[in-house]
Amino acid sequence: MEGRVFVIGLGLIGGSLALSIKAEHRKAIIIGYDINEEQARLAKMMGVIDECTSSIEEGAKEADLIIISTPVTVAEGIIELLAQIPLKCGVIVTDTGSTKTTITEKATCLYEKGVCFIGGHPMAGSHKSGITASKKILFENAFYLFTPTSAIEPEKIEVLKSWLKGTNAKFLTVSPEEHDYLTGVISHFPHVIAASLVHQAAAAEERSSLVGRLAAGGFRDITRIASSSPTMWRDILLHNRNVLLDLLLEWKDEMQRVITLLESNDGSGIFQYFDKAKKFRDGLPTKEKGAIPAFYDLFVDVPDYPGSISEITGYLAKEQINITNIRILETREDVYGVLVISFQNEDDRTRADQCIQLYTSFETSMG
Repeated sequence: MEGRVFVIGLGLIGGSLALSIKAEHRKAIIIGYDINEEQARLAKMMGVIDECTSSIEEGAKEADLIIISTPVTVAEGIIELLAQIPLKCGVIVTDTGSTKTTITEKATCLYEKGVCFIGGHPMAGSHKSGITASKKILFENAFYLFTPTSAIEPEKIEVLKSWLKGTNAKFLTVSPEEHDYLTGVISHFPHVIAASLVHQAAAAEERSSLVGRLAAGGFRDITRIASSSPTMWRDILLHNRNVLLDLLLEWKDEMQRVITLLESNDGSGIFQYFDKAKKFRDGLPTKEKGAIPAFYDLFVDVPDYPGSISEITGYLAKEQINITNIRILETREDVYGVLVISFQNEDDRTRADQCIQLYTSFETSMG
């Protein structure tokens, strides 16, 4: 396809979308805008975009596709601005936010101007952020949800899919309301629970200083998503408020079930509670990318001697295997420590596992 694509917001998602579009549509011209002019300059220098513009008005007026890749609260203001600009006939406007009902309602001002808005949500992310972390394969095999209103012509959705073909994502079309419920259940609500677990541990540390030390292992891993941006999650909770209120009330009932099982000393019921959860969890897809970015961790038992960690990273570097994070869970004298290495995808983790087993005698296990 030929045409001009205007990306507003040149972070991880906006930059990665620009790269995937450039890879698929060689004749397309990608224009970028970011409130941080340094990010825009860097995006052009890296070849993520072809041109950068100093204003949204400038970049939007001749665009065939406009992608708003900003926080939802910012995107709402941008939509209002776009509604006041004489846009090109046939332009498609989409966004990448993780809530869809309010943004779709806000886009009514575009519909009234005859401009096509199709809500979008690429369900992919990374441990890193910013334009330097962008990559064209970020969305590969991830779900990409579209939330058009009933007034949007199916042909417009197909045009948008064609523009985004280079993402190699799995496209799904749902209503804005269904999107917010689905993401509420499998993404937004788990983030609330993770944050609440951390709050509980922080309060418990006042009674015992050992809490923080013991939480450095598995607890830190299962609450990892609580380290996400507070600003982003404030906006998500406020925009998906009604769904989350319902889910929290259901969670309250769920916890009351556990309280009742414990109060009645119901061993059989407690077993059934965990058994049912185990069976459902074990039946979930293992190769699919979901709403929460997966963490591809490799656990390595390393002996406590000088150079053991650099030995491992050296072998991984030799095989050109990229590491996204590395940390030590535990290290004690004369005892094996646990080195946790994180990777961007399953293939890198598998290659790393094979590499370590080939060059060393260290034991490994998948996280």
